[in-house]
Amino acid sequence: MADFDAVLKHWGPVEADYTTFGSLILTRLFVEHPETQKQFPKFANIPQGELASNPAVADHGATTLQQLADLLRAKGNHAAILKDVANIHAIEQKVPVKSFKLHFDVIIKVMAEKAVLDAGGQQALRNVLDKVFADLEANYKELGVTC
Repeated sequence: MADFDAVLKHWGPVEADYTTFGSLILTRLFVEHPETQKQFPKFANIPQGELASNPAVADHGATTLQQLADLLRAKGNHAAILKDVANIHAIEQKVPVKSFKLHFDVIIKVMAEKAVLDAGGQQALRNVLDKVFADLEANYKELGVTC
């Protein structure tokens, strides 16, 4: 619970501008891990130089961060949230679970670079996201998806 509180304590700047942070995070994910861009059919053909200015990328990034905020506020009681996320991403969209780990790593990097989280906050977010990833992975396995 302390890790969730530590992250939420500094979440205000992100919440105030989900679109900008979402764009930064998805753009960075697609640049650092180009294979992930192909997992998003509506973004697959956008040149990397145009990702940062694409409103659809920003909107999707904002949605992702809003879902992350929901997970943070659930403070570990996120089974229902993650079940829905796993069903959509594993079954409908065929997103490999390892892509979440890449995405989570980028979120931590961006939060550090934008000075949203200090070293303790970054570790708290890493702890939270490690737990979320383990739970997502368990959901994927429960669904019979091993990717």
